[in-house]
Amino acid sequence: MPEDLDVQSLRIVRAIADAGTITAAATALGYSQPAVSQHVRRLERRLGTALLERRGRGVRLTEAGRVLARHGATVTAALDAAASEVAALTGLRGGRVRLLAFPSSSATLVPTALATLRDQHPDLQVSLDECEPPESLQRLRAGACDIAIAFSYPGTDLGRGEDDLAGLEVRLLLEDPPVLALPAGHPLAESRRLHLRDLAGQTWIAGCARCRGHLLQACASAGYAPSIAYATDDYVAVLGLVAAGLGVALLPGLVLPTAARHPGVAVRAVGGTSPRTVSTVTTPDLMRVPAVAATVDALSDAALSL
Repeated sequence: MPEDLDVQSLRIVRAIADAGTITAAATALGYSQPAVSQHVRRLERRLGTALLERRGRGVRLTEAGRVLARHGATVTAALDAAASEVAALTGLRGGRVRLLAFPSSSATLVPTALATLRDQHPDLQVSLDECEPPESLQRLRAGACDIAIAFSYPGTDLGRGEDDLAGLEVRLLLEDPPVLALPAGHPLAESRRLHLRDLAGQTWIAGCARCRGHLLQACASAGYAPSIAYATDDYVAVLGLVAAGLGVALLPGLVLPTAARHPGVAVRAVGGTSPRTVSTVTTPDLMRVPAVAATVDALSDAALSL
């Protein structure tokens, strides 16, 4: 029985119930009267029961016809609601985007982008969670987010060999050179031209695993292995440790506005290091979703404003 029904049949029976005649129902649906009559007769043959009782120029629904009309109203309302929601998504009058960002980007790029989206698309909702790559890329592939903001250093891909980027949509946002954070009273704090080799013998405070890998690689190129006493991916904690005189640290350039305001920290440019690339990563299919594309565009504009 279910295969004998279709949405169009339910619409037609519902229209007849509302209009009272086949002719009026045909006009409301934009069909000819003979086409609607033929459709009803074919449906009655498929179902094996009468749906209409014809009385002069009018019709009255049988019990089976009333059942279909009742369900037709429910189906029509559901379809209209679905069409309205899809239209809202397409027109950016609604929609939800799940964004994953690493901490220094969620403190700089993301607020500017979200403010732009709020002004341009007030009904668009963006949820934010923090996650470092490559885990963020793994979560993207698993469908747990729509966009990941990720970074990489020269010689590694965004997944650092732990996640294949094939089939993903990657857009470069910016190049982010690191800066050196020193205790304000450190002897090198007055130097304006520093190289990583000048920091041999210093105690280091390391950041996230990927940034720590870059520190080890850069120091090795400068001819030494850094003495890492502390490690945390919380940049506020890193700045606190530096301000307490417990070591020096390489910080992402995105952290510079916060670091420069810290009273116990001196921030300097430093040679011998490499900038990291910061990118948005999504899938080609998601990039065709207007809400996702608008969010990626807003992040790109935020990167240009830095």
